[in-house]
Amino acid sequence: MYGLFAVFWKELADNFGSRRFLLLFILICLIGVFTAYLSSQAIMAKPEETPTEFLFLRLFTSYSRSLPSFVSFLSLFAPLLGIIFGFDAINSEHSRGTISLVLSQPLFRDSLINGKFLSGLATIALIFVSILLIVLGLELHMLGILPEGAELSRLAVFFLMSVIYAGFYLSLGILFSVLFRRTTTSALTSIAVWFFFTFFLYMFANVIADYVSPITKEVTEEVILKHTQVQNMIMRISPMTLYGETVNVVLNPSVRTLGLVFPAETRELIPTPLSLSQSLMIVWPQIVTLIALMLICFAISYVVFMKQEIRSV
Repeated sequence: MYGLFAVFWKELADNFGSRRFLLLFILICLIGVFTAYLSSQAIMAKPEETPTEFLFLRLFTSYSRSLPSFVSFLSLFAPLLGIIFGFDAINSEHSRGTISLVLSQPLFRDSLINGKFLSGLATIALIFVSILLIVLGLELHMLGILPEGAELSRLAVFFLMSVIYAGFYLSLGILFSVLFRRTTTSALTSIAVWFFFTFFLYMFANVIADYVSPITKEVTEEVILKHTQVQNMIMRISPMTLYGETVNVVLNPSVRTLGLVFPAETRELIPTPLSLSQSLMIVWPQIVTLIALMLICFAISYVVFMKQEIRSV
């Protein structure tokens, strides 16, 4: 355990002292605060159209004409945080010729990769905590109201899911840093996977859904339902979709289902907000899948790294 903590604190200090951390932190904080500011301005412009219940949560999900919501912004840029802190975790040691020197110390090999993963996860968590606190402080100043306990608990779940979501790409970046000796190769491969899950998969889902259940002029509810089900089934391969569905339900207590709901079905629903436990029951498959993806990627990188031959230089 001593070796693990030594690597953890050393990598954490390196992350906080790096220029890329400072630039990323400033950039993400500025964009996050700006999107939250525009959301609050949109709410203040039309107070009669905005319900006062769970007002703080609406600041994270509402959007303006010029910018997407805070959640949409985070779903796009959180993976890049994970990739940046993971793509050179191991192969940078190879390129500098320091990995044999590090492992020659009284340090278990698994302590190296575990410490790098945990330090990256802690760095991402601290960035997200800082952003949430800055946004909450801004909204307290602008709206002049305090968040309720139910809102804070939902924001805590939102924070945990954001860390897990970025943690998947962190473990993916570490996996490619173990598989490839060149940092440029691992970086480009990680970005290619992110690009596929974020953009290309949605286009493939639309094409396949149109082929399986084409929507014509004389369309029925059954055809629309099948088309949406096929589209959602394919898009749920993407961690971005799983994360988006999870935080949408967690930050919107009025959401009762993830599927397509027709007007005839909504008339039978009671318009009362769900409790946090009820909201989590809706998205527990998405939560479990995201956690499993993160752990599986890290487990593969762990096994490959433990079996790699490390030659002394």
